[in-house]
Order: sequence, then C-alpha cells, then structure tokens
Amino acid sequence: MQISSRFTIAIHILTAIDTFQNNYKVTSEFLATSINVNAVIIRRTMQSLKGAGLIEVKRGTGGMAIAKPMNQITLLDIFNAVEPLENGRLFHFHENPNTACPVGRNIHAGLDDKLFSIQAAMEDKMKSITLEDVVRDTQASIAKESQSL
Repeated sequence: MQISSRFTIAIHILTAIDTFQNNYKVTSEFLATSINVNAVIIRRTMQSLKGAGLIEVKRGTGGMAIAKPMNQITLLDIFNAVEPLENGRLFHFHENPNTACPVGRNIHAGLDDKLFSIQAAMEDKMKSITLEDVVRDTQASIAKESQSL
C-alpha cells in the first residue's frame, strides 16, 4: 500500500503559499513550477483544499491564502482533504473471503481490530503534527541552505 502523492503535493502547496505569498502572486502555474507537476494536478488539489476550508482562492486577481492559522491545520486535516477514505477506512479488505475455508471465515476476526489500531495510531500521529511545524522546519532548512551559499 502506498498513499498517493496528492498528500505531499497538498503539503507542498500550503508550505509554498506561506513562504511566497508576500513576494509573489501564488497561482497554480507558480506552484506547478515549484512542485514540478502539471498545473491541472495543482488545481485539482487546490479544489480539495478549498473544499476543506484550508485555503482561499482569490478570483480575478488570482493568488491564494491559507484560510486559518497554520497551528490549527494538522497533517490529518490535509490528508482528509485530499485522500478521502472509502467508508472512513484506510485499509480496503478484500471483498469475498471464501467462507468454506476456515481462514476465509475467520480472517476478519483475526485482522480487523489490528487494522483499525494501525489506522488510529497513524491518525493520532498526523493530528500531532501541524502545518506550522512543517513550514517552520522547511524555512529553517531554507535559511541553513542560504547561509552555506
């Protein structure tokens, strides 16, 4: 299993908005250059972020802004905005285990609670990391890089 790049693209978008908003007009084309993906992918991700109330997109003049304080946006908020889970579950269980087989009949009893526990641990960790944390660490790396030049 691998989570799609939509999640990391969304974090990159939000970090770039905060980093560049005072010096540049942050548009989907601008972000596409930073992320090195097609602007269509950026626009789709922005729609999800906007729908979740995480960004505001300015019509006409263009540009965007983060819609609420970064210390109130968790990685779980971002994940939920761009990676909607089917039935709220991270793990998709195969549809029809063979009930004539003792393992098939009982696999849910042996595995379901473990998968729920793994998902809960991941969500708890994601709740503990904010966009502010990511931006702070990214900007510290940028500053360190600038000093070494």
